[in-house]
Amino acid sequence: MNLVAAGRVALSLVLGSVLLAGCARFDDSASSPFTPEPTVNPADPKPPKQTPTPGARPTGPCIDPDPNVVTTCLDSTGGVVAVGDGALVAERRTGIIFKAVPVDPSAPQPPPIEVARVDVDGSGDGGITDIALSPTYHEDGLIYAYITTPSDNRVVRIADGGSPKDILTGIPKGATGNHGALEFSGDQLLVLTGDAGNPGAASSPSSLAGKVLRIDAPAPGATSQVVTSGIGTAGDICSDGKDTVWITDRTATEDRLQRLAPDGSVTTAWTWPDRPGVAGCAAGIDGVAVALSDGKALAIVTADQDTHAVTTAPTLFAQDKYGRLGGAASGGDGTIWVATVNKDEGSEPGPFDDRVLQIPPPKGGGGVD
Repeated sequence: MNLVAAGRVALSLVLGSVLLAGCARFDDSASSPFTPEPTVNPADPKPPKQTPTPGARPTGPCIDPDPNVVTTCLDSTGGVVAVGDGALVAERRTGIIFKAVPVDPSAPQPPPIEVARVDVDGSGDGGITDIALSPTYHEDGLIYAYITTPSDNRVVRIADGGSPKDILTGIPKGATGNHGALEFSGDQLLVLTGDAGNPGAASSPSSLAGKVLRIDAPAPGATSQVVTSGIGTAGDICSDGKDTVWITDRTATEDRLQRLAPDGSVTTAWTWPDRPGVAGCAAGIDGVAVALSDGKALAIVTADQDTHAVTTAPTLFAQDKYGRLGGAASGGDGTIWVATVNKDEGSEPGPFDDRVLQIPPPKGGGGVD
């Protein structure tokens, strides 16, 4: 199986005039301070008190003072994908897909732009849990979404102004374990399905639950092939744009980061026995960033560029800074897009939750306060 990846990280497409995407590299070459210090124009060293200094946001409802926060006051989020000058982010329970666009930190944050809306069953952990862009998005504007309905989990395709079209249906639904994820690898669509709360289904060849599926021609009425089985609660699936696809999932005993090789083999790259809640991932050419929901941090996992082996413990970045992190995606400029899930059941949201962030990778793989 050819897994020359081309999804959120590898695509270099056009949206309107430009669609930015690319491979993040988790090193100093793309780094900048996590929270830029406000600066003052030397020609005006003592600005009036009521004039915000560059890098400082005005205060007000739903205006987070952190300059890395792009959008605030969303409902609990689902998937995130970088696109053009911003990112698309899904609200898991409402089925709404928004576009978030960064602005000058000294300007008020504009409301997100609604792009599409899908009917979903947002109860439990269901809803719209991930989105992916067509490889020819600059031509067709198609968005693929993994959603929960009253009867099943499924993959749908959304066209601008049109009704969602079913691509793959009949993925088992349960009281839990409904989260799924999508990633394009060339023209193939990879689908990560959860175990629907039934670990036995993940190993059953007759069930679509707990699998990585491949759809060669993702159009209405498509069929899927099983790439690998044994997935627990699905986290995310992401590509480095070259020869590696990463998978995150949670089992009863540990959280895992697995690597899917071009030949279809799957190896476990890292495990977390403390189960910090691995969620979204953003792949780079020398590693992968993994959002941790219960760990409330971004884990930077460094991998050997030749063997893809992970031999050192992940570094935690932005721990306890934004709360529970869910979706993640690589931006075309080396940044990492992350969305919070602080409004999930049992969580404690803050006044600006839920939020979408655009953050630089840590310098040298280390954390920044």
